[in-house]
Amino acid sequence: MNDKKLITPRKLSGFMELPPYKQVVFDKMIDKIKKVYQSAAFMPLDTPVLEYSEILMAKSGGAIDKEVYAFKKGDTDICMRYDLTVPLARYVAMNANEIAFPFKRYQIGKVYRGEKAQKGRFREFIQCDADIVGLDELPIVADAECLAIVDKVFKALELKILNHISNRNILFGYCEALGYKDKTQDILTILDKINKIGKENAATELISLDVTEEDCEKLINLTLKSGKFADILDEIKNLTDNETYQKGVQELSEVYKYMSALGVDESCYILDIGIIRGQNYYTGTVFEAMMPEHPEFLTVCGGGRYDNLAGYYTDKKMPGVGLSIGLTRLFDLLDQAGMLPEYKLTNIDLQIIPMGDTLCECLKLQKFFSSFLVCDVNYENRSFKSKMKEANRKQLPFILIVGENEIKSELYALKDMNSGEQWSLSKEDCLKMVSSNKIILNTTI
Repeated sequence: MNDKKLITPRKLSGFMELPPYKQVVFDKMIDKIKKVYQSAAFMPLDTPVLEYSEILMAKSGGAIDKEVYAFKKGDTDICMRYDLTVPLARYVAMNANEIAFPFKRYQIGKVYRGEKAQKGRFREFIQCDADIVGLDELPIVADAECLAIVDKVFKALELKILNHISNRNILFGYCEALGYKDKTQDILTILDKINKIGKENAATELISLDVTEEDCEKLINLTLKSGKFADILDEIKNLTDNETYQKGVQELSEVYKYMSALGVDESCYILDIGIIRGQNYYTGTVFEAMMPEHPEFLTVCGGGRYDNLAGYYTDKKMPGVGLSIGLTRLFDLLDQAGMLPEYKLTNIDLQIIPMGDTLCECLKLQKFFSSFLVCDVNYENRSFKSKMKEANRKQLPFILIVGENEIKSELYALKDMNSGEQWSLSKEDCLKMVSSNKIILNTTI
């Protein structure tokens, strides 16, 4: 008697694991994103999942510290990367003398955060990042280029978005102009959550920071301004002559001009002063793309400008701008909403079913077809009826039945599993039939 105790198979929560037929769809989304990045002259980069703790934690703080997976191997403190930006900073600092600037890189890879697993939040997830890093300076046109890429990516994914764009210098400068420079960060933290807590609660929290009621109203009104880029720019451009504020206005004007030159459809973006993004490393342009028909999805892509990417690792000034798509979260949201593109349970175009002692001949046929199609041989020692049931379950488009008579005549029984039609054809004609059907399917999906 076997007394072995079986272990119940289970996986950690917060880690997505897709069945193969959905993984095919996920991989196709990655391919589309990668194609857009590459078409814009971004080069691939793949950094290690594990980094020295002192490297990875140099720019962290607050909640991130609690979420990082950290461990010790011997005397070495190690962390698992929680985003792709810090590894990029480490890479450009290490290789600055070999890199040609501006450095345009994309990276698609897994990152890890030990936060509470819940709907829309994962502990392991794939980010799709694209960044442009300059040396000493980086023209504002780079910001517009990243925003144009966001537009192209979601068009490639056939998802409608509205990109909410702002510049952190607007609210920074306005706080300075009102005399609250020392409280700017606390004020922005409150304004950043105004849509969650409402105007009244935001005003109460601002007043607790000794902001006057009149200034509360001014700050809240400015934060809530959003709409067509040119219209909002015109409304806000003369609110104050504060230098930082006017820098924000000028940068937004340039971004708008360059986006127009790049042909980005104005119906796909707005100027929204309330976009602040909590990360302190953002210093200028910031943006969050949302799907207006699915506001419950919240932000599906975000990013912005940072003045000094690698300041913890080098004395060289390296300003940058980038975007990030949390693809695991986006895919899960689309899946839950029934919005994934059509998928098949298999990628097989043709399956060969041997009848009698014909397996070797079937393998030779597979070699012929595999140069043009995804071809498989069902070599299981099971009945023909069970093999047909399996073919139906996998939703195979075609099967090729090969018995001894077919081998002798070199005419094979090709069956269309969708229509039920069957023909006796040469292998060349079988290839033409299956290939033509594959072209039609690829055109219609």
